[in-house]
Amino acid sequence: MEHRSEAPPELTKNQTLVMQVLNNAKGPLRAYAILDQLREKGFRAPLQVYRALDKLSDCGLVHRIESMNAFIACRHLCTNGHGMVAFTICDACGDVAEIVDRAFHDGIENLAEAINFTKKNQQLN
Repeated sequence: MEHRSEAPPELTKNQTLVMQVLNNAKGPLRAYAILDQLREKGFRAPLQVYRALDKLSDCGLVHRIESMNAFIACRHLCTNGHGMVAFTICDACGDVAEIVDRAFHDGIENLAEAINFTKKNQQLN
């Protein structure tokens, strides 16, 4: 998962609208919540939201929080690869904080390598 670069890619109208919703959100949003906010802008089907989210995620502008089945805008701007992104999620209020720590990333990489494990995706619970 890469963080957004200083020069974001050119986005389509739908991608831009989805990004705006996530940037203005107080926390992670599910795809259907995004769809509900964009109906007045011409969104009619969940597929429109999911396509935009896929591209935004590929570009490192959005993260999917697996445990919540929700999406959040990337809050870190960096020009070089940062490695793993972790999230803290409050059980009481649902607040989410994005954590980027190179040492944490390197530690996970080293542990995976030590057990000859090739990772595609990381999720910690």
